[in-house]
Amino acid sequence: MTRPRVFTAANPGPFTLDGTRTCIVGRQVAAVIDPGPDDADHLRALRTALAGARRVAVLVTHDHADHSGCARALADALGAPLLGPCRDADGPLADGAAVETDEGELLAVDTPGHCAEHVCFSWPRARALFAGDLMLGEGSTTWVGEYPGCVRDYLASLERIESLAPTVIHPAHGPPIKDVPGALAAYREHRLARIEQAEQAQRDHPAATPAQLVTMIYGDELPPGLRDAAEASIAAMLDYLAAGG
Repeated sequence: MTRPRVFTAANPGPFTLDGTRTCIVGRQVAAVIDPGPDDADHLRALRTALAGARRVAVLVTHDHADHSGCARALADALGAPLLGPCRDADGPLADGAAVETDEGELLAVDTPGHCAEHVCFSWPRARALFAGDLMLGEGSTTWVGEYPGCVRDYLASLERIESLAPTVIHPAHGPPIKDVPGALAAYREHRLARIEQAEQAQRDHPAATPAQLVTMIYGDELPPGLRDAAEASIAAMLDYLAAGG
């Protein structure tokens, strides 16, 4: 089975798990997916891995710093275009746009939810998908709380990925997902269960703020460093419910 080359940045944490996993598809004609944080050692490893390529494209799934921090520097060092939803990009990637490699095309797939501008990359030859932060390689949830409407978008993005029927998903954090149907079901069920919890908590305590609802829903299990993210997630779920979700 065709596999990408994977380079893990030294930025482990609660949101990044073991670190950002940068994937390279192709040898002479290659694409780099999610170059990762602004880290000199990681950048050096990617430049070394791509030193023999004739043509390279640098791709980002979204513009969070742990994915795009070194993208511009890598693209400039390689004389490569930087493509995707990134403030420093040379151009956007339309839904369905193809990026050539000598190991098969990569196709951009619009998948908003984790953030408003997020794309995955389908690799049809390998029946694989590069998921960015749509899904993680561990657990059954990713952060969804950045903008109004994000919960609706996220659930729709899971459905879209399901329709592509990949046999393996390469997230940017954590190991590859090999039970794709099971993982998609788990992510959907987790999100719907949290929405149901938020709805019930709001019904029981209609005057409660999102911060108060976080305590009711998560209790003492939530590490202090994740409270702001959980509050934003609860607010997004309330927005989803208010919109008739």
